Amino acid sequence: MDKKAYLVLEDGTVFEGYAFGAEKESVGELVFTTGMCGYIETLTDESYFGQIVLQTFPMIGNYGIIPEDFEGECSVKGYAVREKCDNPSNFRCEKTLDDFLKEKGVPGIYGIDTRAVTKIIREHGVMNAIICYEVPEDLSDVKNYRIENAVKGVTTGEKQVYTAENGKFNVALLDYGAKRNIIRELVKRGCTVTVYPADTSAEDILAASPDGVMLSNGPGDPAENIEEINELKKLAGRLPMFGICLGHQLLALALGAKTEKLKYGHRGANQPARETGGDRTYITSQNHGYAVVSDSVSRGTVSYVNANDGTCEGIDYPDLKAFSVQFHPEASSGPHDTAFLFDRFIRLMEEK
Repeated sequence: MDKKAYLVLEDGTVFEGYAFGAEKESVGELVFTTGMCGYIETLTDESYFGQIVLQTFPMIGNYGIIPEDFEGECSVKGYAVREKCDNPSNFRCEKTLDDFLKEKGVPGIYGIDTRAVTKIIREHGVMNAIICYEVPEDLSDVKNYRIENAVKGVTTGEKQVYTAENGKFNVALLDYGAKRNIIRELVKRGCTVTVYPADTSAEDILAASPDGVMLSNGPGDPAENIEEINELKKLAGRLPMFGICLGHQLLALALGAKTEKLKYGHRGANQPARETGGDRTYITSQNHGYAVVSDSVSRGTVSYVNANDGTCEGIDYPDLKAFSVQFHPEASSGPHDTAFLFDRFIRLMEEK
């Protein structure tokens, strides 16, 4: 039997389970994700920087760890599951979930009632927590924890180029914590992608003469990225632009809108996004704790809303040849319902 471990919420609620992964204590913002598959992509999605991730699906690790499916670097602060699988079955598996977490220095806890934890977060809202081996008497460090310098913690340190065979377009991708499948989706559509650090100036981007600009997903409070927002003010309208998740929020902030923190966010591969100018609802992959305030959007038009809570899921800026979405059209893992948005971005570059 593994060592006893505890998940202690900032309000003092204690869940007793067993330790796996790295043997260390860790404090983070506790969030839940409802995906029934894709734990590899979740663990390597840099949008989870600074967070302890709880999976609502009961068994995790059943197909092991497959490096080819990584979306970025593992940036989570901890991992909480109901049941872990120590004997994965998949021909592509290279190691177990336990081995992966040990390798990345991430503590895990299993054997807890993940449904009960999820209900608390849904009713109370996102709160901080600690994975530990003795219940602390003083929770002040847990209560005071804040995610800081999130984008700086995940962005690339230097420019990188991904070349497409018979490439037709050159795309500048601003890396706020980009998932690798964004690059794959662009490359397979004939785009040579140059990945830039998040703090790259608008002047440097324009000097490279790209055909379009991609704004990636990423972690943290969007309003904290003042430098990045100021550079987007200079870029908006100069080139076709497509923003995803944090990129969507930063573009909205650059164009005068506001953002707000959601009670418990949207995380999972089954989030419904409804067209405002049509009658279709798409099932989408999402991972965010902040949203653009729809009523604050003045420059563009809200194009999608969340069918559950009505929050903003997309904005069109036709006069700027730009658009953005809160959800993840690159999926990984699924669903692939909104991959057509990459084709829309290609058409904008063709029209340029």
